[in-house]
Amino acid sequence: MKKLALIVINLTIIINCHGQSDKSNQTTSEYISPTFADQRVSSKTQEAFPVIAQIYKEYAENNKFPSITYGVVIGDELVFSGSTGLANLENNTASSLKTVYRIASMSKSFTAMAILHLRDAGKLQLSDPVTKYIPEFEKVIPLTDDAPAITIKHLMTMSAGFPEDNPWGDRQLADTDNELLALISEGLSLSNVPGVTFEYSNLGYALLGKIITNVSAMPYQKYIRDNILIPLGMLNSFYDYEEVPLSLLAQGYRWEDEQWKKEPLLSDGSYGAMGGMLCSLEDFAKYVSLHLNAWPPRNAPDAGPVKRSSIREMHQPWRFNGLFSDATNLRGDTCAVTTGYGYGLGWRQDCSGIIRVSHSGGLPGYGSEWRIYPEYGVGVISFSNRTYGAPSAANARS
Repeated sequence: MKKLALIVINLTIIINCHGQSDKSNQTTSEYISPTFADQRVSSKTQEAFPVIAQIYKEYAENNKFPSITYGVVIGDELVFSGSTGLANLENNTASSLKTVYRIASMSKSFTAMAILHLRDAGKLQLSDPVTKYIPEFEKVIPLTDDAPAITIKHLMTMSAGFPEDNPWGDRQLADTDNELLALISEGLSLSNVPGVTFEYSNLGYALLGKIITNVSAMPYQKYIRDNILIPLGMLNSFYDYEEVPLSLLAQGYRWEDEQWKKEPLLSDGSYGAMGGMLCSLEDFAKYVSLHLNAWPPRNAPDAGPVKRSSIREMHQPWRFNGLFSDATNLRGDTCAVTTGYGYGLGWRQDCSGIIRVSHSGGLPGYGSEWRIYPEYGVGVISFSNRTYGAPSAANARS
């Protein structure tokens, strides 16, 4: 995947140059937003497409993936896409752009976006304590006497102090709201005080789902569908796998005993806010475009469904979680990397200043990843139907 993205990005870096202007003494009305100097990006990247297709084909074959579907988004357009393998081995159904895969933790950014949508509507504040919207959370005993209250922002940035819960969280996907509240009422384990460190927490995003439900007075799934999916035209995206036409549903598998074995499909419940969404690549490309079109900041009308400024807010590293001074790039040169977490999205910047915003997803039967390079207007997506088989693992081989 990294090689794939690098091919596209190298071409766009060569082609594109964000315009520079002297911002001193400018009023808002005089400010000229940066633009791409050459709008013919998609035509000039076509030479990379056969290479991209070959990378995925070889990766699927070498790693025994039932199927992979993939796409490259530039601005508003899915400029290249493809698929290889079978979405359903028993029925011999080929994968396609309309095949619906469970995207697992890639669901988290939709949950974070819904929180920001509620915030922008004046329904909540990110600084609000969780107890304001989930009274049962009063039962959670702070780790220390001087610990601050756990806030919505702590949940969004995975800095609430919950211990990392992969892959435990995956197994709770079908839990009901009552089961989630019972877990809270029994008392939660804490490994740190809030706001101190990053620890990946599926529980935190399940709680965000419950907050959306309580604040909006409707299931979080419906709130996300009505306010994000439908306005974007993502009509082939679901939370309940039983709603997906069987002809479109990718069956998940694991490789065991030198053969493919079907993974049982997990029902959607309170933990679906952290990983329950099912989506076609064709649909997800529209979501990627929404994120890409948040950049650069500009005076143009904001068409929504979520404010551009709020989407850019999602892309910021609100919690740094790593500095890798000995990291190397694809040429093998040392190139330090720092990483962080925004709102339902990971953040990465390398020594050359290139910023990547991304998130992977893995559940029994599925693996996925998407990434964007906001400064270059490029996004890459890939879905698969192998247990925890995130196509981003192709990074190590490409």
